[in-house]
Amino acid sequence: MAKGKDLKPHIGLFGRRNNGKSSIINMLVGQDVAIVSDFAGTTTDPVKKSVEIFGIGPAIIIDTAGIDDTGDLGKKRIERSLKAITTIDLAVLVVAENQFGEPEEQLIAEFKKNNVPFVIFHNKSDVEPLSEAMKETVQAKTGVTPLDICTFEEKSLVEATECIKQKIPASAYIKPSLFEGMIKAGDLVLLVTPIDSEAPEGRMILPQQMAIRDVLDHDALCLVVKETELQQVFDIGLKPALVVTDSQAFGLVAKIVPENIPLTGFSVLFARIRANFDLYMKGTRKLSELSKGDKVLILESCSHHVSCDDIGRYKLPRWITEFSGKGIQFDVVSGSDPFPGSIEDYALVVQCGGCVVTQKQLENRLRPAVEAGIPVSNYGLTIAYMNGVFDRAVAPFPLK
Repeated sequence: MAKGKDLKPHIGLFGRRNNGKSSIINMLVGQDVAIVSDFAGTTTDPVKKSVEIFGIGPAIIIDTAGIDDTGDLGKKRIERSLKAITTIDLAVLVVAENQFGEPEEQLIAEFKKNNVPFVIFHNKSDVEPLSEAMKETVQAKTGVTPLDICTFEEKSLVEATECIKQKIPASAYIKPSLFEGMIKAGDLVLLVTPIDSEAPEGRMILPQQMAIRDVLDHDALCLVVKETELQQVFDIGLKPALVVTDSQAFGLVAKIVPENIPLTGFSVLFARIRANFDLYMKGTRKLSELSKGDKVLILESCSHHVSCDDIGRYKLPRWITEFSGKGIQFDVVSGSDPFPGSIEDYALVVQCGGCVVTQKQLENRLRPAVEAGIPVSNYGLTIAYMNGVFDRAVAPFPLK
């Protein structure tokens, strides 16, 4: 399962077998973190490595199997390599020996399909330098000028790092504030965090952690309580500038928090700084238009142990069925598993908060629905809507 620490720029290396992808990783990192071998096909499956790249900072590098792998097993490895493209912020296409043909063109087509920027490194220049003919061919076909490198040279490290820095999207680095424009120094922010069987043992989920830190970064006061102690806050006369709750407690919390105090949810806050929020705002209202027999697709970004309290598999289907009063059908898909049918079979897609995946992964996961014109929502906004607090949950957000 992906972890919160994976929310860093994701850089994937792609290319044919034995073009030196692993050697480039070791060059960028400055240590041997990837296995290097003269035998083609040493890297068999995409491998994630959390690294620190000088001049770039913390990042996740994904080392993939060769795009020219062979046999039935090789075909599966290629599929996994191509699948990794949907998770990255930048692709590094590694070529060598002045070879550029169908395998490279297939990869570039996938990069473009998934809106992934890419750079091209011509590796092993000490063995065979980049030819002028190859350079012109690649420029003509891709619009990208290949960089000729040798992993043993300091000059190549500097140039490769600068090339990546120039091309990687700013959104991969920007750490947006959850409370931008919503709170100021000295404000009291009340965070309501229920502890149930789905809560991670001994810790808090990422949006809750981020909220606490962001309140402190704003020089504001942070008070964290469970929903069972919420009433005591108001009984002793405290008046928060903002209350943030777990979405599943919206119904209860909205009854306790006075109407004159702004209220929203962790997953709503988190969704606002990620991809597709405007689409969520529009798509959520589809809940009131569902008809008998409609199908709803629920997307969980992570794979996890399923309990009777599972929000995606049990609670949301039950709540949506009760809210609509219709015979709704549900499909639940975890991680990056394929959809069980055509995306056009669904009347609505409800995505989880996506707190363990990158912006790019979230965009690509929902892309089929967005392109097909299928309404999309997320857990927090869906629950707020069904509890009648949708408008209240988005009211604290500054107008754009």
